[in-house]
Amino acid sequence: MNWERLGPTFTEALAQTAYMLFWAMLVGGLIGLAIGVGLYVSRSGNLLSNRVVFAVLNVAVNIVRPIPFIIFLFAIGPLTKAVVGTTIGTEAATFAMALMAGFAFSRLVEQNLVSLDPGVIEAARAMGASPLRIILTVLIPEALAPLILGYTFLFIGVLDMSAMAGYIGGGGIGDFAMVYGYQQYDWTVTYIVVGVIIVIVQLAQLLGNYLARKALHR
Repeated sequence: MNWERLGPTFTEALAQTAYMLFWAMLVGGLIGLAIGVGLYVSRSGNLLSNRVVFAVLNVAVNIVRPIPFIIFLFAIGPLTKAVVGTTIGTEAATFAMALMAGFAFSRLVEQNLVSLDPGVIEAARAMGASPLRIILTVLIPEALAPLILGYTFLFIGVLDMSAMAGYIGGGGIGDFAMVYGYQQYDWTVTYIVVGVIIVIVQLAQLLGNYLARKALHR
């Protein structure tokens, strides 16, 4: 790899990936947490049981989650245009990543909440706690460790999504590897990018495991 020639471009690609990851994880995490909690509390017999709300959320998640991200990128073009003002570039890719991440994370949140001991929730209800208070002080804290691990898993998925951002001009290290590595038969560039991705994933997993352990022993 000619570092003098490609170094600045590689640094810019790293910055683009960091930008996409940060905002997609932040916004997607919040969206996923909201939808996941909504799925759980609207289930029959739960805090805010509502069949219509549960059905709408459940169908929405089931529709979006199976769509390959590359197809999703183009399918929500009109929505991306309306919200971001463009269908190309880093911001457009980040918007699509945040939406997909939100729907993916929502199911992880729901599954982790469903596994909680119902007795904990009933005890809080018996003490007169409001649904919102139960959600904030019982549900989320009790499921915090598995939620952190789920969020770590989501990070790896979002990093994978960022590699496809180049298809709409989003840049990032995935696009860098494709343009300067694969397309130019420069395997050194490809292997360097693969190594960087492995390091990022390992660091994220180590941090997630550490935070999950701290949450378990709080």
